[in-house]
Amino acid sequence: MDILPAIDLKDGKAVRLTKGLMESAKIYSDEPWELAKRFEEMGSRWLHLVDLNGAFAGEPKNLEQIKKIRQMCDIEIELGGGIRDEETIRRYIDLGIDRLILGSVALRNADFVKDVAQRYRIEVGIDAIDGYVAVEGWAEKSTMKATDLAREFADAGVEAIICTDVGKDGTL
Repeated sequence: MDILPAIDLKDGKAVRLTKGLMESAKIYSDEPWELAKRFEEMGSRWLHLVDLNGAFAGEPKNLEQIKKIRQMCDIEIELGGGIRDEETIRRYIDLGIDRLILGSVALRNADFVKDVAQRYRIEVGIDAIDGYVAVEGWAEKSTMKATDLAREFADAGVEAIICTDVGKDGTL
């Protein structure tokens, strides 16, 4: 098992949400790269990074902070939030992001995710509410069970499957 420190980005700041609610955001740092650097100095090999604004908007929204973290830290980064197309995947790969987490698009277009997983280091992110997949920044609860979506990608060539119980997120 790998344990990765996580930084959630909202409006350019490092935050923590409680139960996936954007209005619950507690700011931990105005300079997320400094927090990432501390994780690196404590020996972390990987960083789990999420563009929360991007998850809701369906496109990158904290690109400058992501670039700064990549420039300032020599740590491997997996990134999710708002990655819905191959152009965005390539943009992040070109920035030096090591793995990309595809969430909403995994439910909406599984074939696309399986295809790009053959060319890039892709993880599937499954956010669950009451056992069902939630998409579009948790704004929409689908009728698909999280376990069923995980099974669909189990042998699809993805690097990993990350499952989050949104109801517990930020409460530990």
